[in-house]
Amino acid sequence: MATNVKRKKKAEVMSDDGSMTLTGHLKELRNRLIICAAVFVVGVIGFLAISDKLIDLLTAMAMNANYTFVFLAPQEKLMQYFRVSLIAAVIVTIPVALYQVYAFAKPGLKRSESFFFRLVLLFGLALFCVGVLFAYKVTLPFMLNFLVTLEGTDYITASISIESYINLCLTMFIIFGCVFEMPLVTIILAKMGIANPEIMKKGRGVAIVLIFLVAAIITPPDIVSQCFVAVPMCLLYFISIFLSGIFYKPKTDDDDEDEDDEEESSDEE
Repeated sequence: MATNVKRKKKAEVMSDDGSMTLTGHLKELRNRLIICAAVFVVGVIGFLAISDKLIDLLTAMAMNANYTFVFLAPQEKLMQYFRVSLIAAVIVTIPVALYQVYAFAKPGLKRSESFFFRLVLLFGLALFCVGVLFAYKVTLPFMLNFLVTLEGTDYITASISIESYINLCLTMFIIFGCVFEMPLVTIILAKMGIANPEIMKKGRGVAIVLIFLVAAIITPPDIVSQCFVAVPMCLLYFISIFLSGIFYKPKTDDDDEDEDDEEESSDEE
């Protein structure tokens, strides 16, 4: 009886030719979603236990610039502990989720595609961490030290709400983490024949204007904050031009013919 049940379950997951059935794919997808959810829940609980240390880590650079913090609502300070814990858990869960996506799609990938996907995951995570570290060690300390000097008079002191400060820190971390992905995105687009280095060189003036425009939208409304975001973005854009020149692979007629052949073969099937 038990043997028949096992055979029935195996038949639901695997077809006669050894490939996985739709039910099997759905079960695998469910298991991988459960893994992601479990990592997120454990992350929230774990980061809540050390949330005071995370807040201390974020406020340390502002305290060095002689900032003082206040909370404007009774629950504001407590909510920041939950916010920081949730965001930290999301950051930890994202690489796990991306790996689960890779593991789910791996059976359908070629060996070269699988290797390239792993490299993208690894370098994408590394570049995001470098961007966050750059914001924490360089951009935010310089910005905070400069802004505190703008008080100008003895009777005006900076009393920043802890919520607005945490918002600034998290915004800068997300911005710089994403901005530092620019070289990796450029390499991918260059290998696909999309990121043409010559076009990027000719359009660098427009790109710089757009970068400063984006920086003005996503940063606090002062020119210093905009420059602290825009200048690294411009440097990364020029690095991306250099990398696109190395990895650029223009599309040829043979590539188009191969794509047409693949479409025809899929239509015949």
